[in-house]
Amino acid sequence: MRKQYLSAPLPFVGQKRMFAKEFIKVLEQYPDGTTFVDLFGGSGLLSHISKCQKPNSTVVYNDYDNYRKRLESVPQTNALLAELRQIVSGVPRNKPITGEARDKVFACIRKYEQRYGYVDFITISSSIMFSMKYKLSVEDMQKETLYNKIRTTDYQLSEDYLDGLTIVSEDYKKVFDRYKDVSGIVFFVDPPYLSTDVGTYNMCWKLSDYLDVLTVLAGHSFIYFTSNKSSILELCDWIGKNKLVGNPFERCTKVMFNAHMNYNSSYTDMMLYKKAV
Repeated sequence: MRKQYLSAPLPFVGQKRMFAKEFIKVLEQYPDGTTFVDLFGGSGLLSHISKCQKPNSTVVYNDYDNYRKRLESVPQTNALLAELRQIVSGVPRNKPITGEARDKVFACIRKYEQRYGYVDFITISSSIMFSMKYKLSVEDMQKETLYNKIRTTDYQLSEDYLDGLTIVSEDYKKVFDRYKDVSGIVFFVDPPYLSTDVGTYNMCWKLSDYLDVLTVLAGHSFIYFTSNKSSILELCDWIGKNKLVGNPFERCTKVMFNAHMNYNSSYTDMMLYKKAV
């Protein structure tokens, strides 16, 4: 009997473990044999659960963030964590890692990066930083306070986690175009949330990108995820009530000014103007 995971085997920003049981209930309305396309696959949890629940379905997992690489690297990640445990053995649990121990932590991570050409920085970050504070390089980690949060047990290999999935790694628009005309298609739409940090994703998103995602929803069955940090539902509700407004900034002239708050923080001020005819 195949094991069904209700949380991703490795840490991932925005994985849907809190929704897992409710997601299973939603899947019940679709027959086995339905084609499901996970446009923003992330940790693969939604795809994994779907294939477990609907074994005769085609489930397309868009692994744009290369979660597969992290799963394949579990043995070396475990070896690295084992060395880090030894380095911080004198540091109390959840206390800062400072001084010589801190220097040794960074040296150890660099050693593995040079040896294998790869380090699962998200998993390592979760072991030496507070929850959800993930960094993708030693240089970025050096700007932060480290804490002894290293788990006491190894991560499991989870070799069957992605079994049976159709795995791609492409821009979600290309995946959508490929499957949009499939009869009975269901899209899972879990983009990075508006107004949240997307620093650990392999993408750079603007407001227009978040709005572009909404075009996927028209005319298709979908399961869409967002949060109250995002105003996307409020925005859509407003647009629905004000259909005749159009774009008030169309044909405006735009003037921009780059401003600096401090040595590492800046923003762009904008002025838009248009004279009514």
